Amino acid sequence: MRDVVDEFLDQWAAQRQDLDLDAMGAIGRVLRLSRLVSAHLKGYFAQYGLETWEFDVLATLRRSGRPLAAKELAASVMIGSAALTNRIDRLVARDLVSREPVPGDRRSLHIALTAQGRGLVDQTVEGHVRNQRAMLAGLGEEDAEVFNRLLRALLVSLGDVR
Repeated sequence: MRDVVDEFLDQWAAQRQDLDLDAMGAIGRVLRLSRLVSAHLKGYFAQYGLETWEFDVLATLRRSGRPLAAKELAASVMIGSAALTNRIDRLVARDLVSREPVPGDRRSLHIALTAQGRGLVDQTVEGHVRNQRAMLAGLGEEDAEVFNRLLRALLVSLGDVR
């Protein structure tokens, strides 16, 4: 079975026989996969009145099990502090998170889930896991495990480690 990327590779091969297109195919597929997965996630979260980034922030706070300093939260959701401030403002306005003073440090604030935010992320996360599993269903269990292992190895090789 062929995918859309195969068409692009065929076009390149016809124009530039000297190119080794294997890496282009792999990266092209990763990029297309990213867009398709993002669209599926966006559709799922919209059912709960959430944007994907909102779930990301709420889920980061929920899985941490504690309020986080803005710097910690920014590192976990991979956005800059200016963008995070704007996003936190929007979540505070929806009563999904709150800003709490850090004891002994008047200049610092922790971001915490409100009861409403915790309830929303808990309501959403089980279906999110099912949605992700459904997206991988076409691979089968064994291939999904291999796929996950290969993706981890690639991420580590590109420096995505802690």
